[in-house]
Formats: sequence, structure tokens, C-alpha cells
Amino acid sequence: MPIEQQPPRVPADDSVVVFRTRRSNVRGRLVRLGKTLDDIVTPHAMPDAPSRFLSEAIAVAALCGSALPDGGNLNLQVRASGPVSILVADYAAPGRLRGYARYDAAKLDDANVQRAGLGDGHLALTLDSGPGEERYQGVLAFENAALQATTAAYFEQREGLPTFIRIAVANQFVAARRSASSTPEWHRRGGGLMVQSLAAQRDGDDDAAEDWRRVEMLAATVEDHELLDPDLPVERLLLRLFHEEQVAIERVIPLTSFCRCSRAKVENVLTAFGAADLADMRDDDGRIVVTCEFCTSRYTFSLDELKQAGD
Repeated sequence: MPIEQQPPRVPADDSVVVFRTRRSNVRGRLVRLGKTLDDIVTPHAMPDAPSRFLSEAIAVAALCGSALPDGGNLNLQVRASGPVSILVADYAAPGRLRGYARYDAAKLDDANVQRAGLGDGHLALTLDSGPGEERYQGVLAFENAALQATTAAYFEQREGLPTFIRIAVANQFVAARRSASSTPEWHRRGGGLMVQSLAAQRDGDDDAAEDWRRVEMLAATVEDHELLDPDLPVERLLLRLFHEEQVAIERVIPLTSFCRCSRAKVENVLTAFGAADLADMRDDDGRIVVTCEFCTSRYTFSLDELKQAGD
């Protein structure tokens, strides 16, 4: 059988499926995102372009971060010249995701924004494999390139790993159920495929290089709707793409949204400021309001509360 007997159960959504091809010894990961992507992106109430770019960044972070051991962390940051100036996506192993985007609303009115993409900028990947391990950061400049292509180029140029990445994101219309209280809604979906060859990076290994070219060509045949369709089982999609390569699913990583913020953490930060600085932070009602960039949670404090906490 191309798929191993009794492979791990693969949910329709919100998971990374780690697989390999026995014939060509290529490693891969496939991600599907549904509710988790909604939970991260929707609270920001952004226009379509920044929502789309953030969705792509979350999918890329899931693909790359899922290679880390439990307790590891991947941080993906993009700084660009286009209407979306900053993208941040965090993956905390195993399987926790968060992210945010900053954008210029005036630039979004440009009719060319869809074609312009992110513009020029830098991609930074920070990898932390966990306690006792050294943190590593790599940076790659790009010129008006898609995030998936930039990330693949990062692994090829900085890590020497032949890499293919395809990302798809879309809005999905969900019709109202048979209930008077239900209404039709739009939901975000994301999907992605990443394959890498450890063997093809070795100089002079012609067989490994040929294996990689064959698998890369097969991976490139995947279509956006295949990556996004929750009714297309991942097992079937992998067989469709790589059945001649003897594809085997190794493990499945469930995905959820998360945030590290809390009222106590925000309070600790604020109490480090002096009284004059805190007074300048007050709004028209005399309170200090802090909004988390990742999850949009709002924390409200009075000066008296902060004074008591600092004593």
C-alpha cells in the first residue's frame, strides 16, 4: 500500500500532516486551516488584502514551525514597502499559532494593490528549538515576491535545502443552517504544501537531484482548491500527488490559536513606567487602555490600580 497501514487519523481541518516519500526520500508537510485561521484573523477586522497576507503568513508559519520539537518556537516577520508593512506569525510547538498585521489604509485604495503584493522588503525567521538550545535567526531580502516563494528561497539560500512551497487562502461562504437563529457567514480558509529534500543538497548526488526534480514537479501540480477543500481528505490528496513515490504519513499535528498576553503581564509592564508617563497614556475617560496586537484583547486600568500594583 502507498500509505502505511493504520496511519494516524487526519482531521479535515486545523492540522499539519507530516509525510515522506519512500521512493525519493523527500520530506513534506501539508497544512489545512479553518476555525483556527478564523480565530486569529477575524478579530482584527481588517480589509481583504492584509487579512489575506496574514492568512498566508500563518499557513507558512505552521508548515515551517511544525518541524520543531515540543517547546520550540518559530517567529516569522515580514517588513515590506507595500500597503501591508508588517506581518508577524508565531508558531509555538506543538501546534499553537498567533499573528498580526500592520497596514496603511490609504495605500489599500490603490487599484494595483492586488498585483503589487507585499512590495520590497525583508523576511526574518527566528527559530528556537527549546530550553538549552541556541536561538537562530536568518534574514532574506525580497523584491515584490510572494511570501511562499520568498520562504522557499530562504531555505534554499540560507539552509541549502531544495524547497517547494505552495500556499492558498480564500473566503468560504457557509450557508445558514436550518435554524431561525442561524445566518449565512463568510469564513477564512487556508492550506499549504511544503516539500524538501535533504539528500539533493549533497554535491554530486545525481540520483537524489533527479528524485527531487521529479517530486517537485509532482508537488507543483497541486491546485488551490485541493489545498482548501475540507471534503477532500488529505490522504487522498497525497496519494493523488505522490502515489508513485510511495507516500507515507508519519504524524499529524493539531493546530489551535493562542496568545501569551494576560492582564497581569500588561500590568507588570505598565507599572515599570513613571507616574508622568502613565498620566500621558490616559484616554479621555482618564483610563489607560492597552490592546494586544495579536489577539486584540483590551485591558483597561486606572492610575489608582497601577499605583497600588506598583507599591
